[in-house]
Amino acid sequence: METKNEQHYDASDIQVLEGLEAVRKRPGMYIGTTDVKGLHHLVWEIVDNAIDEALAGYCKNIEIIINKENSITVKDDGRGIPVGVHAKTGISTVETVYTVLHAGGKFGGGGYKVSGGLHGVGASVVNALSTSVIVTVYKDGHIHEAKFENGGKIVQHLTVIGDCDINRTGTTVTFKPDPTIFDTDIYDYETLKVRTRELAFLNRGLSLTLRDDRDNEDTTGDKFLYEGGISEYVKYLNQNKTPIHEQIIHLEGEDEGVMFEVALQYNDGYSDSIYSFVNNINTHDGGTHEEGVRRALTRIINNYARKAKLLKEKDESLTGDDVKEGLTMIISCKHPNPQFEGQTKGRLGNSEVRKLSDNVFSEGFERFLLENPDTAKIIVEKATVASRARMAAKKAREATRRKTALDGFNTIGKLADCTSKDASISEIFIVEGDSAGGSAKDARIPKTQAILPLRGKILNVEKARLDRALSNEEIRTIITAFGTGIGDEFDLSKLRYHKIVIMTDADVDGSHIRILLLTLFYRFFKPIVEGGYVYAAQPPLYKIINGKNIKYVLTDEELEEYRSSLSPNAKPIVQRFKGLGEMDAIDLRETTMHIENRVLKRVTVEDAIEADKIFTDLMGDDVLQRKSFIEEYAKFAEMLDV
Repeated sequence: METKNEQHYDASDIQVLEGLEAVRKRPGMYIGTTDVKGLHHLVWEIVDNAIDEALAGYCKNIEIIINKENSITVKDDGRGIPVGVHAKTGISTVETVYTVLHAGGKFGGGGYKVSGGLHGVGASVVNALSTSVIVTVYKDGHIHEAKFENGGKIVQHLTVIGDCDINRTGTTVTFKPDPTIFDTDIYDYETLKVRTRELAFLNRGLSLTLRDDRDNEDTTGDKFLYEGGISEYVKYLNQNKTPIHEQIIHLEGEDEGVMFEVALQYNDGYSDSIYSFVNNINTHDGGTHEEGVRRALTRIINNYARKAKLLKEKDESLTGDDVKEGLTMIISCKHPNPQFEGQTKGRLGNSEVRKLSDNVFSEGFERFLLENPDTAKIIVEKATVASRARMAAKKAREATRRKTALDGFNTIGKLADCTSKDASISEIFIVEGDSAGGSAKDARIPKTQAILPLRGKILNVEKARLDRALSNEEIRTIITAFGTGIGDEFDLSKLRYHKIVIMTDADVDGSHIRILLLTLFYRFFKPIVEGGYVYAAQPPLYKIINGKNIKYVLTDEELEEYRSSLSPNAKPIVQRFKGLGEMDAIDLRETTMHIENRVLKRVTVEDAIEADKIFTDLMGDDVLQRKSFIEEYAKFAEMLDV
């Protein structure tokens, strides 16, 4: 018999959210999230408006300031938001832009040719999610100001508050995020710095300054200005790598109103760093602009290699993987009407762009190779060696293929697999050494927890091609256990475990093994890192026995804090664990593996570009750079969240 929910439902139940209420009700729909990422997103919504002025040719300088009370000020010297009364709303254009969703100059009125903020919601969303917003416009010799409070309520209509030089133009916006909406209202300077630098690279000749006024120090902040644009971006990404040709190849062109700019340089490494942007938005999932360039890159190199007799007739053609080995490339596309796929604008969907980007890149790259035969030969030889390594890797990869979920049960290295075939509840703990592996096997839940002990440190894949990596027994074991395959055969849907837990000792060797594993995962299994499947276990450092009470703590600070909470007469027994091998199965289960008690830290990659650079710094050949990195960040070691 069918049961119906007899809940009241008529016209009175339909809510109409007016003005900016909808934004405050569902902020995630507009800025993605209300965590620290969403907080920083507000800054870019305002900065994007200023950069749109730069793209239109009117703005040369943008300044971003973190104020003492954690508010943000963004200044630009663009044309200034129009101050006249808007015909449709009956209020000033400034107030319209900041209080009406989908109000802006980017809908075909001729104000902007290209724009990053296409939906006209940026300014109004920032207003909706702030406790206060002040907009100051310098225009026509006057200083105009409007004020908003508590989610976009107008408290001061646009008013002339003074005069300025007739030639001074621009907009200054100061906003304070609403702490009741965001998980935190504390801005991180380094996070803002990374994106500010990126925007300067992507907009050559535009000066961006970032300053932190929260302390009492007089600081000028960081200024970013790159006349070389994305060519300087490639140079920055390659600064701790060894380029195999001196010149950075810079190509640009326009086709059907769409502008393309590509900069590239090969290095002697084995991983590629290819990043694409549309109207300054990082298209981290690629799209048609990137597909067109990649397709053209492979075709042009093959054509050149055949004509120059660098590839013989009997030789196989070079693949996309071959020609991108060691490649650092930035693709920047400026499109008047981009169609992004997904809420996060992670992928460009315009089908016509694939052909356009192919045409522009092909023409420029082919000309470069013909005019620079020495560089062309170096590039082809790099790809040819990669091709031979790929074929060797293909043979080695056969040995790592896991045909079904449980094929090779108990035959994969020293893997003690779980019995569950459901990947969503299955976990694999990667531990160092047989001793820790033995304790972990006794401590685990056999149904859902697998244990894989490693014999010493794995190969540093930052300095090795895939074929060499596949000759390493420990790496082959990991690949087989995961079940995803590797390289062009990688299939995330076949991942055997949805929690991959790195469980190493809390010492220098343990940290080194963890970094080696993270390098392996980032370079060869990046989707499992991006998907949030990788974790780092946090085993306790001390076990404290006080009578019948047992307490485990992670740090020296926690130990002292616990000691101070005990009575003066207490005589606790403190045991320090030197490594996982010293922990018996009960200790390990109760502290590190039991789902209710354990502390796992998820590995995240917030910014793939910066992550790529850090892995190069830490695991590459530049010893001085690695030393400098360690010296700079060692003081923060206790706060590392890997």
